[in-house]
Amino acid sequence: MRRWNGWGDERTEVHLPDAGAAFLAARLGPGQPLADASLAEVLAQVPPSRLPEHPLITRDAETRVRHARGQSLPDWLAMRSGAFGVFPDAVGLPETPAQIRALLDWARQQDAVVIPYGGGTSVAGHINPAASPRPVLTLSLARMNQLLDLDEESRIATFGPGANGPQVEAQLRARGYTLGHFPQSWELSTLGGWVASRSSGQQSLRYGRIEQLFAGGTLETFAGSLQLPTFPASAAGPDLRELVLGSEGRFGVISEVRVRVSPLAEQERFYAVFLPDWPRALAGVRALAQARIPLSMLRLSNTIETETQLALAGHPRQIALLERYLALRGAGAGKCLLTFGVTGERRQNALSLRQTRRLLKRFGAVFTGTLLGRKWAEGRFRFPYLRHGLWSAGYAVDTLETATDWGNVDALAQAVEDSLRHGLADQGERVHVFTHLSHVYGQGSSLYTTYLFRPGPDYATALARWRVLKHAASQAIARHSGTISHQHGVGRDHAPYLEHEKGPLGLAALRSLARHFDPDQRLAPGVLLED
Repeated sequence: MRRWNGWGDERTEVHLPDAGAAFLAARLGPGQPLADASLAEVLAQVPPSRLPEHPLITRDAETRVRHARGQSLPDWLAMRSGAFGVFPDAVGLPETPAQIRALLDWARQQDAVVIPYGGGTSVAGHINPAASPRPVLTLSLARMNQLLDLDEESRIATFGPGANGPQVEAQLRARGYTLGHFPQSWELSTLGGWVASRSSGQQSLRYGRIEQLFAGGTLETFAGSLQLPTFPASAAGPDLRELVLGSEGRFGVISEVRVRVSPLAEQERFYAVFLPDWPRALAGVRALAQARIPLSMLRLSNTIETETQLALAGHPRQIALLERYLALRGAGAGKCLLTFGVTGERRQNALSLRQTRRLLKRFGAVFTGTLLGRKWAEGRFRFPYLRHGLWSAGYAVDTLETATDWGNVDALAQAVEDSLRHGLADQGERVHVFTHLSHVYGQGSSLYTTYLFRPGPDYATALARWRVLKHAASQAIARHSGTISHQHGVGRDHAPYLEHEKGPLGLAALRSLARHFDPDQRLAPGVLLED
């Protein structure tokens, strides 16, 4: 059963080890646990629906609660405190594109707002209903989760938009294929959501981001159905797929997705390497990316993230032995952990590994084999569960991400971390901040920053602290030439900063498209584009 007030399957728990709790207490102070509301308390707050009955919707109170929030930290605080604010009036449950169209027509008749809902994993406020005189229909695509067609000659698979990561991979692997798209939210996030938010998977170095995988599909809009045919390439004007990629439900509801798939790899392995310090680690990863060695993943943790990962891993005796070994090899204090993957045909993997080892040796790398890489692969979708363990121990955790060119990576990372580290200084509170490079390109890299802080004596204080930190970091990103989002999308939380990136003319063009496809502005109001 999926949790109603947090991440994932309620049977899965990831606890903070004692060594990790001591580590955080030394850096932030004692934890400050807050009391959680019960589901019964929240259900008592759900108001009567403003929408009439319809065969394709449910007005059930618990279903409305479970579709009212995403997974951002403000969403987390709302769910744990019970102060949801606004609930959808009903949840639509279409099973076909025709039923999506029927629900859009019905929403127009009822003067309702429509919020497309995939896996509910948004961390930027995409799916939260806002207070409105119009009723709110959240449109869940969960029942549209099947592999509809597989063209093995062209290697194009057609799916319903509500297929989540495990459903996509299970249906493809049964036929000998993979999409290869593995965001951290893979367990719950959906194919349609990946397209709508321009998602990036952990192994995009091999398979590509979702924009490389998205071959075509269908968008249901209030102005009609937009068909996107599949071409390997086209010079017939602007690519209309770009209207769907990153549109975040503002232009329409994705009803069918066609994606480029790959045969299953013969072999896949992940390796862990430690580099002596951040400057050499950064230079080494840049050299790897620009050498175009066929790797499937590169993930570089800075010094503080490396230290934190080792502290939170548990097994202090084994970690102490590893630390001593690394220090003897020249990777002591200041070391950075690099995890990389090789995926494909065995002989090619062996060549890629030799090339990688040879290149990284120039930067003082210490290779530790596949054990840590295997541990990372086994637990890579479990990190979101750690929020529960941290919360129980009295700490709040959030993440943000951006991307920039190589010449600006170090300066941007420092600016973002400084904005967070000192963000609560006037309250006498410390913030623990660290960063890794999660996706690298020849031109530059993404930066993924995690920050932990104490929530304070109550939920209002916790939310106020988050707002201070989020605004400070977003301003730092905008001022220091980073994109406001590399992989999580814009939603409501990043919308105030979008004009800095797109410019007034670009933003006006997006607004014109929204009015063209949705003249009454019923679809996801306030998302992507501020109202």
